[in-house]
Amino acid sequence: MSFAPRTDDEVLAATDVGVLLRYGLTQDAFRAALFGDGAVAAAVTLDRLSVVPRSVAFVAEVVRAGGLAYAARLPEPLPSPQAAEVLRDWLGDAAQTATTPEAETRAVRWLEAVAEIIALRRATRDGAA
Repeated sequence: MSFAPRTDDEVLAATDVGVLLRYGLTQDAFRAALFGDGAVAAAVTLDRLSVVPRSVAFVAEVVRAGGLAYAARLPEPLPSPQAAEVLRDWLGDAAQTATTPEAETRAVRWLEAVAEIIALRRATRDGAA
């Protein structure tokens, strides 16, 4: 099976991260999309806002310790106001339906995946420069 490559802009245009979080953390039918295009779209969005991977990994730890609803209420989950607003919206969307420990664990894993994708994007860019 081969996949046609897509640009970052094409992935962003076709992906609603909030919707995927709302359903992908609790419904198996959406999980592959959440951890595929959803994680890529989130990583592209946050990378374009200059978010470093360790900041997203830190938020994953906050979610692990306090839950999605707690993390969504943080005034500044990320250093920049614009990135913080984006992430708060996503976390708020996820908190609406992810009310079980399993869903919260999936949210942590998803945030960790987003952090890894950002790190890979940066390493690839830095290696090409």
